This record gives sequence, C-alpha cells and structure tokens, in this order.
Amino acid sequence: MADERKYREQEVKEIFDLAASSDEIGRPSVSDEGGLTLTELQEVALEVGMEPSRIAEAARALETRREVIPRRTYMGVPISVGRVIDLPRALTDREWEVLVGELRETFGARGKVMSHGGVREWANGNLHAFLEPTETGHRLRVTTLKGGAMGLITAGGAGLALGLILLTLLLTTGVSPVRLELFTMLLVGIGGGALASNVLSLPRWAREREGQMEYIAGRVRALVGEWSQGDESGT
Repeated sequence: MADERKYREQEVKEIFDLAASSDEIGRPSVSDEGGLTLTELQEVALEVGMEPSRIAEAARALETRREVIPRRTYMGVPISVGRVIDLPRALTDREWEVLVGELRETFGARGKVMSHGGVREWANGNLHAFLEPTETGHRLRVTTLKGGAMGLITAGGAGLALGLILLTLLLTTGVSPVRLELFTMLLVGIGGGALASNVLSLPRWAREREGQMEYIAGRVRALVGEWSQGDESGT
C-alpha cells in the first residue's frame, strides 16, 4: 500500500468537480500537503453524502485525460498521437519482457528492444515505447508519428493547387492544347486524391492508435498490480 497513488490538492479539486452533479452542494474543502489516496478521497466523499463509486470514476477520468498526449496536427489532420502512463515503480526484467510481448502483439510489429542509461525502449519505425524514470517515479511513454503524412499532404495540396491554376488559365484564355488539358486533369486528379486520402484516413489512423495505446495502458497497470500482489503474497 506504500506505493498507492496520492492525489494533490489541485487534483482532489478536479476529481470532486468531475464527480459532483449540478444538484449537489459541491466539493468539500480538502487540503493535505502529503496528498490523499483514492480510499481517503472516498471516505471524504461519504462524509459529504457523495457516492464513493463516483469518486473512483472521476479519478479514472482524470488519469485518462492527463495520460493522452495532445495530437500533433498538420493542415487540420492528426499526424501523431501518444500516451503517458505513470507507474508506481520500475518494471522488473520479467515485466518488461511481458510488456514487449504485449506491444508486439497489439501493434502487429516485432520492433527492436534497446536501452540507454536508465531508459528502456521498444521501437518499430516511428512507433516508440519508452520506459523511463521521472522526478516522482517511473512512466511508460508510447508515441507514434505518421511518417510521410506531411509530405503527402503538401504534395497533394500543391498538385491540386497547380492543376486548378492551369485549369483557370485554360478557361480564361481559351487556349487548350490536348496535352496541357491532360496534364492539368492529371495534376488535379493525383493531387486531389492524395489530399483527400490523407484527410480521410489520418483521423481513423489516430483513433486506432489511441485505442491500442489505451489497451497497453490497461495491460501495464494490470501487469504491475499482478506482480505486486504476487510479491506481497510470497513474503
């Protein structure tokens, strides 16, 4: 229990704000420099007539919201996603090996395992999972970048723009050589197709990757919990 997560005053305020509904008085005044565990927060909730289960749900919502790394976008579409999962302790060698197996199965990629300093890494192209120390403990950071997306979007937009400019010139001047017409149609078709393909597919790709990262977050928490319980039962 020594490693149980403790919520600071600002986090306590956010949890009670999330848990409270409009017909309730509001959150209680809670101030503790050392922080409060989820169990302690639920005890406070009981004192003010709030369901402990709502506090647990709000705490989970707070953790999920803070774990997600804001998407990086280009021309309004996502090109990167990421997630950070705080851990109560470092993973053992065995736990890391199990986690690597989960990463490989979830993302369908073998990847490469590396370590440098106190950081462990699993990488497959632009997809990376880092197990690293922090000022307050350890964390798993999973990030990915859609490699050629910016180039394809830029090229598609440029091709479409150039094709439309040529088409405008052809219509305004009345000069329309067959080869130039074909070239213009080709530019518009290829450029517009590349642009539309990325604009439509990248949000779906981002949602899929975020779902996979959410699964990994649940697995690593379960992994740490399972091993912790096993250690306690064996002592």
